[in-house]
This record gives sequence, C-alpha cells and structure tokens, in this order.
Amino acid sequence: MALQIGVPAETAAGERRVALVPDVVKRLTQQGMSVRVEKGAGTGAFITDAEFEAAGAQIVTREEAWASDLVVHVQPPSEAEIALLRSGSVYIGFLNPLDRPEVVEKLARQGVTALAMELVPRISRAQKMDALSAMAAVAGYKAVLIAANLLPKFFPLLTTAAGTVRPASVLVLGAGVAGLQAIATARRLGARVSAYDIRDAVKEEVQSLGATFLELPFEVPDAQDVSGYAKALAEEKQRQQAQLLVPHIGRSDVVISTAQVPGRRAPVLITEEAVAAMQPGTVIIDLAAPSGGNCVLTKPGETVVHNGVQIVGPLNLPAEMPVHASQMYARTLLAMIQEFATPEGFKPDFEDEIFKGACVTYNGEVVNERVRALLAA
Repeated sequence: MALQIGVPAETAAGERRVALVPDVVKRLTQQGMSVRVEKGAGTGAFITDAEFEAAGAQIVTREEAWASDLVVHVQPPSEAEIALLRSGSVYIGFLNPLDRPEVVEKLARQGVTALAMELVPRISRAQKMDALSAMAAVAGYKAVLIAANLLPKFFPLLTTAAGTVRPASVLVLGAGVAGLQAIATARRLGARVSAYDIRDAVKEEVQSLGATFLELPFEVPDAQDVSGYAKALAEEKQRQQAQLLVPHIGRSDVVISTAQVPGRRAPVLITEEAVAAMQPGTVIIDLAAPSGGNCVLTKPGETVVHNGVQIVGPLNLPAEMPVHASQMYARTLLAMIQEFATPEGFKPDFEDEIFKGACVTYNGEVVNERVRALLAA
C-alpha cells in the first residue's frame, strides 16, 4: 500500500497557509505516494478542492487526513489534533519546540515520529528544506509594506512641481534572512536604508543590497554560533548595545527589528529612550514580537502608539501572504519528504545529519537533547 500523506486544514487563529499545494501534490503522486487533503484545507490560500483533486489528491474528512501515515502541517498541532494522529505515524511541520516543549512531549506520548522544520540544520544539503528562512523572507518583505502604508511620508526621493521630497530613512536591526529581505524591499521602494547586526560577517551582504552597515564602537567576540545564528549577548553588553543604538533609531522614519535568538527571549534593542527620540508619525515593525519583542514597548499581536510613534508587533506575517508562503513552505516539505520517504514508507535515518537535527520524537521518546533539557527543568 502506498504511503499516505495527510494535509489537514490549519485551525490556528489567523492562519491561512496550507502545508502542500497542487504542484507539490502532483509531484508526490507521480512518485507513487497517496496524498489526502482535508476538505477546504486550501481555502485560505485560494486553492480549491477541485485543484487538489486535479493534481491527484483525495479530498477527505479531518479525521482521515490526521490518520494518515505521514501528516504535514504548518502550525504546531493542538492537543485535540495530536489525539487524531496514529501511533507509529510521522508528523512534519513547525513545532516551536524550544518555546513549546510540552507539544513535543505530547507527540512522543502519542507514539509519533515528529520532525520540526525549525530545527533543520543550516548546511548546504539542507538549504532546500529551510522552511524557517523561507518564511522569514516573506515576513521581511511584508513588514516593509506595512511600514510604508503606516508611515505618513513617501519612501522614495521625489522631485515634483511642489519641490523635492527627501527619501524616508529605514533602519533594519538584524541582518538575517528577514532583515536582508526587509533591506532589499525598502531599497526597491526608494528608501535610504541602514542596517545593524552584531555579526560582522553579514556586512558585505548588507552593502551588496545598497544599504549602509551600521558599526557600533563596542566589541562582541564570537557573535554567531556554528549554525550562523546570532548568539545572545551578556546583559551588560546588551545594555551597551541598546544605548549606542538610540541616536540611530531616533533619526529613523522606520525601524524594522528582526533580532531573535532561538529558544530565548528576543534581545531588547529599542529602549523607551530610543522610542522617545523618534519623531511622531514614525513606525517600528517588531518582527521579534512572538518571542517578546526587540522593543520594550511592543505588545505581541497589537499596535501601540507611544508619543506618536506606531509600534507594530505582528505574530504571523507569512499567513498574510498565503499564496506564495504556502508555495514556498510546500517546496521545503517536498524536499524533506523526498529525502526520507518512498512510496513504501518513511525511512528514519539517525545517521543522517538533517534527520537527526530535525527529529524531536521517536519510538515514544523525546530524542532532541535541548527539548529534553527544557522538559526536565
């Protein structure tokens, strides 16, 4: 019997993405796998059941989708959804395992082999499976569009009969994937862009996009880990960094903050003093809001106005661009499925660096060391 891949509808508030799209479904069915899509699962991403059927999928009930051999999903499953998974089945999707280890523990108790897309190692062979980076690119793009819409000024330099309009000044804090996409988008809109990151290694990338790399006069040894992520700074260094950023933030029309450290609260980069230095009408888009925010005044999921400064704390920007976000996410899942599954079944391989890095539960146990440590704390 062919491996059954289930695609349940997303139930988290505001989530409009779907884990697989028809193009990916077609490739999987052509390889001899069976894809079962829950009725209406693609509605939020403007994909009809008929399009899924034309690609070779079966349209099934919610229970049937969750009872598949391999289930793919976007958001971490709820307790009720975990209960629908069969013991011995495989789950692949975002799990937020370092912030929500209890979800991983419940998957282990259910006897599910679970792979967290956030934990795919950043190695060359795994680039096509890097869902975190794919979604970060969407968030960085969308953040700039929101800022441009809120800012009561033009982004580009304009020469008009009424005189010349100076370009907006955009500061991007954190030059990871989201930050680099934000830089590129703000530049395409004509803004004057500068960016800051504690990792000197990203300086050339920032400059290649036409932005100015902001260098602060303090030393940060070993600013990034072996995976390329920024390391958390010591508390005193973090305070010093935030203080040095105040005048730069104060001169900005828009600040896009993206700095996060996996498994920890987001570092504070924008103090109340920095917000006070900004002009009324200016905008902060805090992409670190889900992990506490880079701005001390951020309220996750809300827009705060403080002394005329608009501080936006979005929680899930990729869901606001569900068509392309779903396509990009589905391609990363396709790469993961093709790496470890055949029409006959899923093949766990702990000798493989990608599988070992992403796998969080197996044979009824939590196998990821960091998640185990969090559960034991």
